[in-house]
Amino acid sequence: MSARLIEREKQLGTLNELLGSAMRGRGRVAVINGAVASGKTSLLQQFTDEALSAGALVLEASGSRSERYLPFGILRRILDSAGHLSPEVHAYAAELLDLAAEETEQAAEGTEAGMRVMPHLSTALLRLARNRTIVIAVDDVHHGDELSLHFLLCLARRVRQARVLIVLTEAVRLRPAQLAFHAELQRQPNCTSLRLRLLTPDGTAGVLGDHLPEATVRRLSAEIHQTTGGNPLLLEALLEDGPAAAPGDTFRQAVLDCLHRGDPEMLTAARGVAVLGDGCSAVQLGHIVDLHVKPTEQALQDLERCGVLHQGAFRSPAAREAVLDAAPPAALSALHLRAAKLLHHEGAACLDVARHLVAARKNVEEWAIPVLQEAAEYALIDDKDELALRCWELAVASCPEGPRRAALKSRLVSLVWRSSPAAAESHLRQLCRELAAGRLSDRDVIQAVSALVWMGQIEGTGEALRHQLVSADPAYAPATLATARTWLTAISPPLAALLTDTGPAAGPRPSAADARVAGGPAAASYDAADCAYVQAAEAVLTALRERRADAAMSEATQVLQRYHLGDRTVQPLVIALLTLVYAGRLDLALAWCERLLGECSARNAPTWHAALGVVRAEIALRRGDLPGAAAQARQALSRICTQSWGVGIALPLSILIEAEVQMGNHEEVMNLLEQPVPEAMFSTFLGLHYLRARGRCHLATGRYHGALRDFLTCGELMEAWDMDAVELVPWRLDAAEAWLALGNTGRAREYAEQQSRRDTGIEGSRSRGALLLMLARTGGDLTYRLKRLTEAVEVLEGGEDRLQFAVALGELGQAYRALGDFNRARILVRKAWHVAKSCGAEPLCRQFMPGGQAGAEPAEGAGREAELPKETEVLSEAEARVALLAARGHTNREIATKLYVTVSTVEQHLTRIYRKLHVKRRRDLPARLSDLSLTGAA
Repeated sequence: MSARLIEREKQLGTLNELLGSAMRGRGRVAVINGAVASGKTSLLQQFTDEALSAGALVLEASGSRSERYLPFGILRRILDSAGHLSPEVHAYAAELLDLAAEETEQAAEGTEAGMRVMPHLSTALLRLARNRTIVIAVDDVHHGDELSLHFLLCLARRVRQARVLIVLTEAVRLRPAQLAFHAELQRQPNCTSLRLRLLTPDGTAGVLGDHLPEATVRRLSAEIHQTTGGNPLLLEALLEDGPAAAPGDTFRQAVLDCLHRGDPEMLTAARGVAVLGDGCSAVQLGHIVDLHVKPTEQALQDLERCGVLHQGAFRSPAAREAVLDAAPPAALSALHLRAAKLLHHEGAACLDVARHLVAARKNVEEWAIPVLQEAAEYALIDDKDELALRCWELAVASCPEGPRRAALKSRLVSLVWRSSPAAAESHLRQLCRELAAGRLSDRDVIQAVSALVWMGQIEGTGEALRHQLVSADPAYAPATLATARTWLTAISPPLAALLTDTGPAAGPRPSAADARVAGGPAAASYDAADCAYVQAAEAVLTALRERRADAAMSEATQVLQRYHLGDRTVQPLVIALLTLVYAGRLDLALAWCERLLGECSARNAPTWHAALGVVRAEIALRRGDLPGAAAQARQALSRICTQSWGVGIALPLSILIEAEVQMGNHEEVMNLLEQPVPEAMFSTFLGLHYLRARGRCHLATGRYHGALRDFLTCGELMEAWDMDAVELVPWRLDAAEAWLALGNTGRAREYAEQQSRRDTGIEGSRSRGALLLMLARTGGDLTYRLKRLTEAVEVLEGGEDRLQFAVALGELGQAYRALGDFNRARILVRKAWHVAKSCGAEPLCRQFMPGGQAGAEPAEGAGREAELPKETEVLSEAEARVALLAARGHTNREIATKLYVTVSTVEQHLTRIYRKLHVKRRRDLPARLSDLSLTGAA
């Protein structure tokens, strides 16, 4: 059964009783009223079908809001459906109606002219009822025109002794013009009223039982009844959307159908509730929808009656969305603006006001800009970053050009930057112009400079800052300009020449402590964020220029301890972390990095995650964790798009390139090197990481001259920038390695000795170990090499760079083998293999395989233990390796040298091999091993 006929059996029975009375010559009138979409029309249709089956003549019509003022509209449709009227009678009735309609339009008395034809038309219909029962069914009679309603009243008064049943449907709430008709109709003694209410929970379950399994009905019926309110139209639409009974497109359309079927105020009020939200009063709602209180209250009652609202709120979010989606954009925007103004005047929270201002999608008035600013800051505290961003964008768009707009633009850039620096690039160009024009506030200057540098707009930023520095009357405080200059030259050292000795503002920068305690305007403008930039810049310069590890570590730690993670401090904190890395304190840098990543784990700040994550990847690389470094660098790259990295792309790319090179993934490295990078990157100290990584790739793939060129370029830049720190890039040691690969040991020794003579002051176990390794490779006799390699192992063993430690162990094992100490050599090389394996350095592992040589391809048969066929299980692994080499004609001493064992051990293995393989002589081994398929496995 249709949902619209469930729980309608009583009303249908009453109508059938009235029909029986009419058939017996006692005419009746029935009025069915109910809320919108309560099933009035369905009930009327069901009854008329049954009346037709019973032999009655059914004359049907329906009222229409659009035809309410068309004279005799309903009556004409009744007559048109009266097929049993003779053509002459029908033509006569039509002529009467046309004449009456014409007279009505001309007569000042209104309906008096039309009233004269009512008796004649009533008589014509009653004549039909002499031979057959007539049912006149009019749906939505409350939309009928005035003359038709008068006719129905006239007919109702005359049917008491006729075989006529009049059935009308009407709304629950009637307009004043409709009340007279309703009251007069109810006065008739033969009139019966039927009220249709929405479905009960049991009725809803009954409808569901026809469509869903019993278990599903028990589980969902209460929820579905709550969603639909028992409205049959909504219930059927919900079921049509699918077996899950979740609101979909059909349900949304049904909601709109309900609203359009009712009075216009219903739709207007529904839009107001959708905009203003739950719990709004009729006074508030009337204010924003421009209705008086009484019509607003009546509209809310109608929405409650039809099940769309419950206690002033939408029963389903889908219903609210449907109303908002269907509203014209202009009307919706006006509602949001009215709602914002209303809430602001009533003292509502700024976030509530701002949501409406943003939803309006129009520039706001002056009063709303501070509200948007305040709301954005509160939204950030609540981790509602998207709302904060929309608030700032609207505030900027609504503010006229000037310093205030520049301040708003600066804050907007910081918000956009935390999600996607590339998206902020268009704003940054304008900020650069604002900086040169002096329209930024002092507190916004350093942040604007840092964002511009990140995106590679280094030259333009330098020129804008220089314009202020050389100005006789700069727009910014000297401390602000000095801070910006310090930061700019620390990140991009080539700008130092441009910004040095450039005018009155180029004097010495006041210390952070002085700026905090000094009085006057300069102190007010020199805020905590400026101090963070200054201290971080000083820390990294102490590490890279002054090469004082302890002092750099202390300054960087102060920055990390003093400042919380935020839009204005994230870049100084990242530079402070890198300073700890350059100072050789990887443990401290990792601890702080994890702490900061934990702080922003719950924040929607992909750029923060990416910048901190890439520092963690650099730490992993320097500790020898190649897979970890590569994975963390890729994760950092995935946080934001490539364009958003700006000049910072140097660091994740260099980490990936170095890690993949040392893991032997050369094809992947070639793909990484093809990725375009910004030219401005090479004018920052981060670009040195990329140059060095590219050189290491060239070195690993046999492009020795290209490698040397990159290493020497690093050296030239570092010397020109006064940043010749080995922990930044050990370019001399890299160049020495390239010269060795080219076969020029002399030049390699020259660069190694240059590095050893430098009093770096910052070198730790990592750089010291690398230097000792290179001195050993370029040194003289075996004794000298052995001494240097032993020192390198001792230094690196206590450090954190496991990869360098593995290399040192392997080369020391090679030295001991050359000295004839095979047992020690074997132990060292095996240990080196295990350390290299834990680092993920597969090429290094292959060098350390038994039978291989460090720096060369693995020896023949080395590392084949896992490939030996099952037939050789009669021999141990060590015996199988000896048997293979002996079968190929190697002497016992050669076998001992290749396998890092003594000659005596080889002889003992051969004795057992002969016994197990049942051979007596060495020359029998190839044939016997061939029978066992052992030589083929080699």
